Amino acid sequence: MQLHDVWFVLIAVLWTGYFFLEGFDFGVGILTKLLARDRAERRVLINTIGPVWDGNEVWLLTAGGATFAAFPEWYATLFSGFYLPLLLILVCLIVRGVAFEYRVKRPEENWQRNWEAAIFWCSLLPAFLWGVAFGNIVRGVKIDQHFEYVGDVWDLLNPYALLGGLVTLTLFTFHGAVFTALKTVGDIRVRARRLARWVGLAAALVALAFLLWTQADSGDGKSMVAVIMAVAALVAALVANQAGREGWAFALSGVTIVAAVAVLFLSLFPNVMPSTLNGDWSLTVTNASSSPYTLKIMTWLAAIATPLVVLYQGWTYWVFRKRIGTQHIAPDAAH
Repeated sequence: MQLHDVWFVLIAVLWTGYFFLEGFDFGVGILTKLLARDRAERRVLINTIGPVWDGNEVWLLTAGGATFAAFPEWYATLFSGFYLPLLLILVCLIVRGVAFEYRVKRPEENWQRNWEAAIFWCSLLPAFLWGVAFGNIVRGVKIDQHFEYVGDVWDLLNPYALLGGLVTLTLFTFHGAVFTALKTVGDIRVRARRLARWVGLAAALVALAFLLWTQADSGDGKSMVAVIMAVAALVAALVANQAGREGWAFALSGVTIVAAVAVLFLSLFPNVMPSTLNGDWSLTVTNASSSPYTLKIMTWLAAIATPLVVLYQGWTYWVFRKRIGTQHIAPDAAH
């Protein structure tokens, strides 16, 4: 395996980590409207991800930076062709971060309600748009002989990509619901399990359709194994959730996300961005990569820095591992 192949795998791992962690993060943000009945319950939901949401986004920054350094042609074509949806995601992530910090800065009801609405919409939109973006990456887009995107934004709104958006939206919401059940006590925990059941069933239907479509278009034996793992893990997560085994349900919903992302990257390789105009114009791990010397330096840096980041983030989750409920919310913090 050459270094550009290694870095394709590492970038796949970074995106997998991002979707696993930010997936439940987005899901909890969506649940602030779907599950919470009052201000105190919304505060409980926000507090479950309060200590970790910004750390989860480190995986996105690292994945973007690694793509820029290891595959500059891929980065350039991706960010120029997908400029509008990626800009919308970036704006949502900025507004969402501000909303977490500013919601409690003033006691007025309108102020807090507006920031809560921002958390909801800025969680829902990225959860959908990431699926649309990766659906287009796997399906392929209009790339010419100069490796430049020559389509428009409407080309990105095709049925396959939109179905991918529904998969990430429902799967992240399910992931967030089982995380909520794992991290809370009382009535909100029970209702989170109940909601997870229905959202999980919806996610299973759209995910099965999307993964089978992906497999039929560009899959092979390895991606088929990942498809089976994703479907089996999601079914097992639903069973565990129904049995009240929240830890197992969360772990299995995470396995579902890992396997689903694996399907996408296995179906994509050795391309990094296929061309629908001419297969010879596709960006691959070979023609889109940096020089071997650059990749070698990056590999040494990654070998040193990555374990430190993982250990620090793992420690953060361990410190904030306890369940919370409305009884842990101070009366003035619920308003």
